[in-house]
Amino acid sequence: MLLAASAAGAATLHRGVGPEPDSLDIHTAQSLSALNVLRDLHEGLLTLDAEAELIPGVAKSWSVSDDGRVWVFELDESARWSDGERIVADDFVAGWRRALDPATASPTAALFDVVENAHELRTGEVEADQLGIEALGPGRLEVRLNRPLSWFGELLTHPVTYPWPGEGSARFSGAFVLAGQVPGSRLELEPNEHYRAAGQVELDGVIWHVIEQPNVELARYRAGQLHVTETIPPGRIDWLRERFGDELRISPYLGSFFLAFNLKREPFADAPKLRRALSLAIDRDIITERVLGSGEIPAWGLVPPGMPGWPEGREPPLPAGERLAEAERLYRQAGYGEDRPLKVELRFNTSLTHRRMAAAIAAMWKLHLGVQTRLVNEEWKVFIANRRQGRITEVFRGGWIADWRDAVNFLQLFESDSTGNYTFFDDAIFDGLMRRAERQRADGRLKTLRQAERRLLDEQVIVPLYYYVSRHLVDPRVRGFENNPMDIHLSRWLSLL
Repeated sequence: MLLAASAAGAATLHRGVGPEPDSLDIHTAQSLSALNVLRDLHEGLLTLDAEAELIPGVAKSWSVSDDGRVWVFELDESARWSDGERIVADDFVAGWRRALDPATASPTAALFDVVENAHELRTGEVEADQLGIEALGPGRLEVRLNRPLSWFGELLTHPVTYPWPGEGSARFSGAFVLAGQVPGSRLELEPNEHYRAAGQVELDGVIWHVIEQPNVELARYRAGQLHVTETIPPGRIDWLRERFGDELRISPYLGSFFLAFNLKREPFADAPKLRRALSLAIDRDIITERVLGSGEIPAWGLVPPGMPGWPEGREPPLPAGERLAEAERLYRQAGYGEDRPLKVELRFNTSLTHRRMAAAIAAMWKLHLGVQTRLVNEEWKVFIANRRQGRITEVFRGGWIADWRDAVNFLQLFESDSTGNYTFFDDAIFDGLMRRAERQRADGRLKTLRQAERRLLDEQVIVPLYYYVSRHLVDPRVRGFENNPMDIHLSRWLSLL
């Protein structure tokens, strides 16, 4: 179906979303595809403009106490749910309490830990009414923090912090409402007539298309069935540049891709030498240049370059010529060799890019060390469930996209009590450094966070592979799509010629 023939009209934007969203519940969603859709359907106290800069959302203004620990928000009187009811402070109180309720099992609940008693609530140590959030009337909200936090405003743009519409409710707080959904195919959105800034929304509708394979997405873009792709196929950047010119958008992006080890199961529990051997045997340049070929940057660290106040990336631990020799030495020291090759499973979710990369890594491990790798390809929801439970995972693909512009957003994933710690890393030194950074400011804090990253890397918890770039094809008729390091493009700011 060509876009010009769409029954929804020419002002309906067709976008690729990638894999099907794992959930449209603001408290249980964790996939990038889900977060992108939720940012269209809901809105928090603060939101982002087209360049991903902070602007008022449901809160029209806010103030911060002199010690940086108390934030008071004045809500916009025109902020409404999609049924016309006013969004009030108690909607945020109810939402935050639900997110932190252990029964909800929110995978992103740890993002609240800076809030007074949030950690204690999600671990069942205190009651909900002790959480540091309080309605001071329908239009006024107070939030109390454990410590000053310069990036707290950015955190409030994450869907887990949005107002709660109610159990089983079909209400929406954002620029669009969910009008229909075909599992595995598409999500259909229509403008929210009660949205506080409805007059700024130019689209008649948005259709997010579920397309897991980049080649399929490219074919649909070329056929005129998509205005914006979620990504591009690996290894075709030169052809894409020649064919599409300025329609190809490649831009720096605050995201990291890595392999991760399950440290609570053999063969990787208590085996840092083996983990380091596998890391050193992977040629990041081949991965980025030949397998991916979309401008990605080889990585030897977790926190991506471009993070405010952060170094521009880590240098390789050894010169290229010495890495393989060291990998072979460590592999033998770990008790493996020709007579006893390591047999391992490398698990990843369905994606052409992931499949190509996993095959390349398995080939490197086989060639340089003799490792026998079984590639396990799983549908996204199965993959994240297995990764979270950790009962069968050995090595698995990991990655993180910045929710806000601060290094701690990446590092906190590996704290021992983090709900996102799928490696099951439990290290008192790392945890201690993260706690120390909480009490520090400015350069001292950044120095401690760099030490925490160094500890994580020294313990060989992950295998950093590359830093992301955002990669989209954007139809020339689309207006308002601005490249930004967060790669967040709310449909609210987009329009069609």
